[in-house]
Amino acid sequence: MTHPLDTALHLQPAGDDRFDGATSAAYANMIGPFGGTTAAVALQAVLQHPARQGEPVALTVNYAAALADGPFTVQARPVRTNRSTQHWLVQIEQPGGVVLTATAVLAVRRATWSACDLQPPAGVPAADAIPPAPTAARMAWVQRYDMRFVEGGVPLALDGAEQPHARSRLWLRDEPPRPLDFPALTALCDAFFPRIYLRRRALVPIGTVSLTAYFHADAALLAQQGSGHVLADVRGLSYRNGYFDQSAELWSASGELLATTTQVVYYRE
Repeated sequence: MTHPLDTALHLQPAGDDRFDGATSAAYANMIGPFGGTTAAVALQAVLQHPARQGEPVALTVNYAAALADGPFTVQARPVRTNRSTQHWLVQIEQPGGVVLTATAVLAVRRATWSACDLQPPAGVPAADAIPPAPTAARMAWVQRYDMRFVEGGVPLALDGAEQPHARSRLWLRDEPPRPLDFPALTALCDAFFPRIYLRRRALVPIGTVSLTAYFHADAALLAQQGSGHVLADVRGLSYRNGYFDQSAELWSASGELLATTTQVVYYRE
């Protein structure tokens, strides 16, 4: 049986640099589809392009307008290929115009000296020791993830009692389980509730404006990860004049840094 994420990522070649796709009800959000899946679609177009060289290093996605439910067209175009890096421009279009723009950098990775100054969160219980958060009554896209909160779950009482921070630590993976790859990792980079919900303990209108993911894992490391849970360490940064940003690191169970991500989000009173 086809995994729901693979259905959402399915693209049909439609001529030079173009692919046709459609939104998936399995990843529906409050308005339109889950933005993480939309970002993953943009990367998927690059990955299945015949001119693609190397593996993803960086992806920046700008959400220009709300993606409407239904068909869309992706244009993915390599703008420069160097000896080890390749640069891409991506657009997603619907009848009303461009709804998303993106840039991607791919690279042929080579074995070099490596180190990581960041350390994974200490003292975190294993994923199997934490019950999954209930998702049955939530939006469709939330039901596509197994989330196990160590701290910082969505508060049960949205009472407007402002909190001193909006940090979360959680294990998460696709539901049903699916081997991790670059599109799935991209979607995971957006699979965190908006930090303003936790900081203010209130539901306010929001929309992601721009999301960037940096991929520290290569395909071999993702293969080692398999379909296991990823540990996410998420925080809000600054909330000012209608925009806030949040950042996160995603770790394997063995303590390998898989990706870092940041996004800026619009909000209104």
